[in-house]
Amino acid sequence: MQRAETGARPTSVTGVSAVEYTDLLCPWAWGSEPTFRRLRYVLGPSMSWRQAFGLLFGESDDRPPDEAAETAWYHRHLQDIATRTGAPYPAVLERVPRTSRPAAVIAVAARAQGPDVAERVVRRLREHMFLLGTPPDTPGRAIAAVASVPGVDAERLVDEAASGAVAAEVARDAAEIRTPVPEAYDVDDHGPHSGRPKSTEAGARYALPTIVFTGPRGRRVVPGWRPLVDYLAAVAQVGGAPSDDGAFIDADIALDRYRSLTGPDLLALTGATAPPRRGVLLDNGSGPVWLHPDDARTHPAVHVARPADHPRMSHDTSG
Repeated sequence: MQRAETGARPTSVTGVSAVEYTDLLCPWAWGSEPTFRRLRYVLGPSMSWRQAFGLLFGESDDRPPDEAAETAWYHRHLQDIATRTGAPYPAVLERVPRTSRPAAVIAVAARAQGPDVAERVVRRLREHMFLLGTPPDTPGRAIAAVASVPGVDAERLVDEAASGAVAAEVARDAAEIRTPVPEAYDVDDHGPHSGRPKSTEAGARYALPTIVFTGPRGRRVVPGWRPLVDYLAAVAQVGGAPSDDGAFIDADIALDRYRSLTGPDLLALTGATAPPRRGVLLDNGSGPVWLHPDDARTHPAVHVARPADHPRMSHDTSG
């Protein structure tokens, strides 16, 4: 029988680090969030975990010949991916994202306010894309998307986002993602979204998302959309001793911790589909999302306000 936990989980893995190469507007990364939440829970708080943002949607002044047609195609693309991942997708997509950079800048800037705030900011930026269909793809949109997140100091976030240190960190992340480690070229191609680094005009980049684990016995690369067992196996191979022992979190405690839960989140974290008792339910037809009551008071999915329009930029949609 699966057992439910109501408190903090004991530390389970030490001496292993993980780098998650991702993009805030990548649908495969959005679909991987339930697995990654479960993975971090299983591995414990002593496990070193860093996110590096890849700028999947690049910046240029090129405009598509038919932006409406491109948006319709990309909306269908999101729906196709959702059939694989089970993640919600927007009922209406306003436009294809123009650039990932503003969201990455805000996410990196939020780290100065602590890991809990940073995690909530990352989630809210993704929710703007995949629940509301309004990409946070300009500086104004990105800050507006997260200004109402409980615990966020919006003025401080704006100041941090304008700093040279944040700009340098975003640039380092983007460069790192475009310098895959040699082991990335040895991974097996299998599953609906997995495989070796993708070719770019300047060379190559990791498939997104990709996690690189490093430990006493070496390094392992797990790319694409994969099941939890693949990540646990990689941690064991590099010297960790993870154990997914069937312990799950009570749904309301999970909601307190994570602030919003999709159906796949709920199953991954609680081992069941029974919703949190205190959650505020949203459902746009592609799957339920439960919000913490404090977040629901100002969440844009409940109180929709669309930001102003900005010039078009180019993108790479392949994950």
